[in-house]
Amino acid sequence: MSVSTVKLPAGGTPAEQVLRQMGDLRVHDANWREGRTWSLVYYPGEEIYDFLKKAYTMFMSENGLNLAAFPSLRKFETEVVAMTADMLGGGPEAAGTMTSCGTESIIMAVKTYRDKARAERPEITRPEMILPETAHPAFEKAAHYLDVRPVRIPVGPDFRADVGAVRKAISENTILIVGSAPAYPHGVIDPIGDLAALAAERGIGCHVDSCLGGFLLPFIRKLGYPVPDFDFRVPGVTSISADVHKYGFAAKGASTIIYRDKSLRLHQFYIYTEWSGGIYAHPTMTGTRPGGAIAAAWAIMNHLGEEGYLRLADNIMKTSKKLMEGINSIPGLYILGRPDMSVFAFTSDTMDIYALGDAMDARGWHLDRQQRPPCLHMMVTPAHEKIADQFISDLGECALAVAEKKSAAPGGTAAMYGMMGTLPDRGVIKDFVLNFMDDLMSVK
Repeated sequence: MSVSTVKLPAGGTPAEQVLRQMGDLRVHDANWREGRTWSLVYYPGEEIYDFLKKAYTMFMSENGLNLAAFPSLRKFETEVVAMTADMLGGGPEAAGTMTSCGTESIIMAVKTYRDKARAERPEITRPEMILPETAHPAFEKAAHYLDVRPVRIPVGPDFRADVGAVRKAISENTILIVGSAPAYPHGVIDPIGDLAALAAERGIGCHVDSCLGGFLLPFIRKLGYPVPDFDFRVPGVTSISADVHKYGFAAKGASTIIYRDKSLRLHQFYIYTEWSGGIYAHPTMTGTRPGGAIAAAWAIMNHLGEEGYLRLADNIMKTSKKLMEGINSIPGLYILGRPDMSVFAFTSDTMDIYALGDAMDARGWHLDRQQRPPCLHMMVTPAHEKIADQFISDLGECALAVAEKKSAAPGGTAAMYGMMGTLPDRGVIKDFVLNFMDDLMSVK
């Protein structure tokens, strides 16, 4: 971030004035409290939100870097991991850690399999992992950081991983097969049983990225929704990532990485014994770990319990069904694939879907744009129950206007995504995004 035009104030500013300014700056932020945005924030309602703030601030100064110094945090973390492992079908040998986010959980998983291969298969000098093309970019980030080659395979017409392509992609250098439950773009669960069976045949790891669904799928299954097997109940699944701060409704900064047994988790830890400051041993990527996030995760899981999560899951799924049926009823729009839970995307064969997104933006809605194919993405939370009818009504009106070309001339994301979709040189697109990010992170 550029800092050349901003300097530390010479004198202090009254607390009330600073807080007032901060409040004013939120005016143009995504309006998640009223359900006007469909990503980033998993809002369970003001009562639970207030409870989370109290739990977080009780431990906002504590540091998970050293759990021996804070036995309270040790209890919180180990019990969050234990409850999550049990929820995901893990046995008594299951083990794991908390992390700051799904990306860190994924990086830790890739690091674990890489280091396991280094210890047990030294003949592998260029480790590879197999990823469906819908797998989260965090795996690509892990590959970049950890020098593991990502091998991307296609998905089928149903947007699920092509098992045959996975089988063909396995080589002597393969250390890991990845599946998603569900994959973020279309909300569908990969064929985890088949992927895990392939991994077991070759004696390699199978990681299930359930950062998005790990705290919802177990509960909607109990409510009677059809959920394909995806967790440790599937033989061959060796690790799962699941975010507590998504459908677990914890405060931001709380995810988990769970392994089938402790022997695998040992490869995640980092230990340095030669520092003059003492022995340095740490379980995750980050050093300082905010105690508030760890504490709030434990607090919300105990506060809600199974009954509370089932209640929220029921609300979410009913709202999701209403929204998907409403979208499918609008001429020219349809849901992609057969989503397994509350995350889905929709598109059109008759209108510019990005122009539709821009038209909805103008009405105060925020829908994420996706590509391959072009579509708009939605993630449903309890906050969306009360606004579902209004959303469907606005979407229908905007779709009609775009289809009849009554909306504004192409601009915004419609122009940007349309331009990028026509460029054959992906390097040009990367340069464009790099410049966009540089500008975004500069002081205005």
